[in-house]
Amino acid sequence: ELAAYGIDLCFAPVLDRDTGQSQVIGDRAFSSDTGAIVALARAFSRGLAAAGLAATGKHFPGHGTVAADSHHELPVDRRGFDQSVATDLVPFAELGNEMPSLMLAHVRYSAVDPAPASLSRHWIQDVLRARMGYDGALFCDDLSMGGAAVAGGPLERARLALDAGCDMVLV
Repeated sequence: ELAAYGIDLCFAPVLDRDTGQSQVIGDRAFSSDTGAIVALARAFSRGLAAAGLAATGKHFPGHGTVAADSHHELPVDRRGFDQSVATDLVPFAELGNEMPSLMLAHVRYSAVDPAPASLSRHWIQDVLRARMGYDGALFCDDLSMGGAAVAGGPLERARLALDAGCDMVLV
């Protein structure tokens, strides 16, 4: 349907795990099992490509383990980096460079960085670009969402996202 309108980019698939905690992710996720997420997201992305669309994997580094809805407020994940790497980052690590673009989550991982991942040089530059070697385009999730409001007004949010390493901001 998107291709029929000349659109060649899709903000999907969701690479988040459905842990039963997040109402906003919930059935948007393929599974709680990272292997199933990888297999299904890979097939979904290949289907998009066959229809002439590029995929955007989201919401890096993972939104499925927090209850709060980032459309309305900033979710906080208190797990440490090793807990995130062991679970939520697996689909991004395995599929990242198969995806032409990724979208960053408006989630604060407080044990890792005080900034939401979408506005974090640590998550974008150190983890995603340097450690994981991702070289595709990076979208910040919609800056009009409540999860981004902690960063000030729309211009400040956009500046922070771009300074952190996002290539494109959405409003």
